[in-house]
Amino acid sequence: MGLVYADVELINLADETLFEDGYLPIEKVRSLPIRIMADSGAIRLTINESIRSQLGLRTMAAMDVLLADGTKRKLDVAGPVRIKFKERDCITDAFVLPNNEEPLLGAVPSELMDLIIIPSAQKLDYNPIHPDGPLYSLK
Repeated sequence: MGLVYADVELINLADETLFEDGYLPIEKVRSLPIRIMADSGAIRLTINESIRSQLGLRTMAAMDVLLADGTKRKLDVAGPVRIKFKERDCITDAFVLPNNEEPLLGAVPSELMDLIIIPSAQKLDYNPIHPDGPLYSLK
């Protein structure tokens, strides 16, 4: 299986809230279109320091994480951020990798938007079982 990438938009949710409440003009809402690797082995959204800076996301915490190479590190968690993929979106936070590391779309935000990786087409798309939008189970 090859790597799967998708185009998403990341939006500073705090800015978006200020706009919705009438305190910030729409042109001041910080957002960033990025190409991101869909990684079902990653749990959450992972961005790099450059993306955090461009979006102006606040550091909310620091957490220990286990990287793909087996090393343990403490990473900042920043947010809140809205992720938009096509017509779907979710609100989350993001682990912040140093420097210009590759951003990753992990399993949790993918599940929140009901997205699936289609290995044969090397793409991320809506779950065909729920083409009209995510269906959340509350049982």
